[in-house]
Amino acid sequence: MTMLQDSVSFEDLSINFTQKEWQLLDACQKDLYRDVMLENYSSLVSLGYEVTKPDVIFKLEQGREPWTGGGALPSSGSLESWDYLVCLCNFSN
Repeated sequence: MTMLQDSVSFEDLSINFTQKEWQLLDACQKDLYRDVMLENYSSLVSLGYEVTKPDVIFKLEQGREPWTGGGALPSSGSLESWDYLVCLCNFSN
């Protein structure tokens, strides 16, 4: 059996929110997002991922809000990610 190994990038593991989307998250969801994003980046670095640190990681490390772009309403992909965070926070409570 031949196994192919694809490269994984930080972008493959990241979720980006607009300012409006970020405002819809509660404190638990924001904390979970921060923890997961920092852990994902840390894991990639420990595996030899070599790239300039993403802006979102700088923002999270500094305690700043990590949202990107303008204030557009959520796209379907980000809504799915947001729903996932909602489920995770509800499950952990």
